[in-house]
Amino acid sequence: MRVFWFAALNFVTMLLAMPSVACVMQAERDLHDIKYADVVVVGRIVNYQIVRDPIARQRYRDMLARSPKLREVMPKEPRGFMTDYARFDIVVDEVLRGKAPDRLAATWDNSTFGEVEDMGPDMFLIALRDPKSPIPPLRGPSATVASNPAPATLTVLQAPCASPFIFESSSKEAAELRRILGQRAE
Repeated sequence: MRVFWFAALNFVTMLLAMPSVACVMQAERDLHDIKYADVVVVGRIVNYQIVRDPIARQRYRDMLARSPKLREVMPKEPRGFMTDYARFDIVVDEVLRGKAPDRLAATWDNSTFGEVEDMGPDMFLIALRDPKSPIPPLRGPSATVASNPAPATLTVLQAPCASPFIFESSSKEAAELRRILGQRAE
């Protein structure tokens, strides 16, 4: 019985410490979820950086240190953890909904799929919501929704298990969002 509890404890520790996927499968993004956005802007993303969770990384290292067998099968340093997030500024070119200054700070907790390393110099249409505002509904079989890491900062609109509302400004999705918002397509 003692072996069972030890194995169970190791398994739970591994689940808590390792990078995880928050969704069983990806849900389809519904562009009409734009109604959940408090601010929609077109602009350039600058000062983009991934904020890595040091506590999750330490737990992972501790777990590997306690179990030689896990060290054999688990990566030494995983790429990302569900509690990592991105922080960036948007140099605003156009405001499509809400009010925004010429430059605004934003976060993006893409726990569903992990954050991209670089956004590039393109212009993007980005829908943001206040972290206290409702999120779009879950459209998949499961999801993990973490609390916002920066509760005073606007965050990228994203339904659980769906893709984020960040689009190249010349994309067909951006044109459709402009139509939905009653703006001209560019």
